[in-house]
Amino acid sequence: MKIALLGYGRMGKEIEKIAQQRGHEIVIRDNGEKSYDITTADVAIDFSIPNAAYNNITNCFKNNIPVVSGTTGWLDKYEDALEICKANNGGFIYASNFSLGVNIFFELNNQLAKMMSALDQYKVDIEEIHHTKKLDAPSGTAITLAEGIIENSERKSWELNGEASEEVIPITAVRTPDVPGTHTINYNSVVDAIEIKHTAHNRQGFALGAVIAAEWLKDKQGVFTMKDVLNIG
Repeated sequence: MKIALLGYGRMGKEIEKIAQQRGHEIVIRDNGEKSYDITTADVAIDFSIPNAAYNNITNCFKNNIPVVSGTTGWLDKYEDALEICKANNGGFIYASNFSLGVNIFFELNNQLAKMMSALDQYKVDIEEIHHTKKLDAPSGTAITLAEGIIENSERKSWELNGEASEEVIPITAVRTPDVPGTHTINYNSVVDAIEIKHTAHNRQGFALGAVIAAEWLKDKQGVFTMKDVLNIG
């Protein structure tokens, strides 16, 4: 499989190593400094920056190249991108986190939220910890976790550094050097606490998941999620 890497930072380089180990060829390494012919690729993997992601992704759709994107911070244009995808019969997977373990964690979060929804004595909050070079806060993964709780409970919204209440989920974003990503869901009451947590030890899990998603998406049309890739949920 011929892969275009749109974004060639730390994640792009990690994806390159995993892809080559799995027998794939990297035909484009886009670091934002030069033009490229996207049609030389079978599939694109976008881990660029927020202000480049939309153009990267829609250029793929217009050239019939399926694209996997893990870039966060551009989702105000997500629905517009989906329209272009559908108009061009494109293939697309967006995930806030491609780690296989994190996607299992998403499902655990959803199920726990359902179980806790009737127990109004518990307040819930989310903490995410990432490296200091992460550009957005809160992380896309934390937002996905918050949305999962909202979909499965009476909570209405999330707030960065907000106060926990019956309707609001506060998210705390911590930036520490050399932390690939840690996400914790806390349910606290006056008598006890319940916590679930995912800790990434390195970036290999994110890279592997993105390559597996690209393998699955090749030659497909439509908008999919990691649930489709992993056949879960």
